[in-house]
Amino acid sequence: MSDKNFNKGVILTAIGSFWWGFLGVIYFKYISFAGHVEVVIHRSLWTTVTLLLTIYYFSKWKKVFEIFSNRKILLLLFCSGILIFINWSVWIFAVANDQVIDASFGYFIMPIISIFLGFYFFKEKLSFKSKISVFIVVLSILYLLIIDFKSIPWVGLVVAVSWSTYNLLRKKINVDTDLGLFIESLFLLPMVLIVFYFIVQNNVNDFDISNPSLMFILMLAGPMTVIPLFLYIKGVELCGLGPTGMIFYITPTLQFLLGYFLYNEPLNIQKLVSFILIWIAVFIYLKDLYENN
Repeated sequence: MSDKNFNKGVILTAIGSFWWGFLGVIYFKYISFAGHVEVVIHRSLWTTVTLLLTIYYFSKWKKVFEIFSNRKILLLLFCSGILIFINWSVWIFAVANDQVIDASFGYFIMPIISIFLGFYFFKEKLSFKSKISVFIVVLSILYLLIIDFKSIPWVGLVVAVSWSTYNLLRKKINVDTDLGLFIESLFLLPMVLIVFYFIVQNNVNDFDISNPSLMFILMLAGPMTVIPLFLYIKGVELCGLGPTGMIFYITPTLQFLLGYFLYNEPLNIQKLVSFILIWIAVFIYLKDLYENN
């Protein structure tokens, strides 16, 4: 791998992570007035449309039809589609309800949960430092369970478990990220359209032809989902999982900073102690990544 490609991969991954952690939060916070249910619908719907356009542009239909001919892959994509929908729904709920800090908790611990899942399901070797990271994450959650049950960032835990389990299933499938997400979106599309129909029927929709500028803003939920994904995945291809695993932490760091400083979300002493434990675990995890790449 050339230094030029490696550096390009680092830049693309950093932009993707920045997009998720900063632009994504700002955008979805801005459109949260539409209600998290309608926002989730638009994210799902316009992600499908965006991917449809990219698949057409890059002439990937042959690969799509190959996936549709494999029932096992389709079943796993259906399951992973449910997981990504849960992840999107809970994250958007968190952003709309001033729980960005709690959501960032999930993205801090997600890679460490993935380490454990890789060990359990794929028999991947755990280094001593990885074991310590997993132990500290468990310790931080147990601390909140014992000290203050109400302080547990449930949305963060659901975000972390759904996303890491999603990645686990996608690793078993081994299909292109965009093609897999497109088929997952197709599975969700009937449900999304039915819910949107009832929202319109009950006249509680913000997406309306009488307001084309707002329609356009809500339609951006598709590109806002797909573009950072493309940037990040391309970065992984160019510079590898280790470096991108470290760069990814731009995302939850920015989410935490936005939640605390821009949106003035509360951070009690119990959550702060738990976050400090998580940051220690993350530091150990990143140090281990750096030493082994």
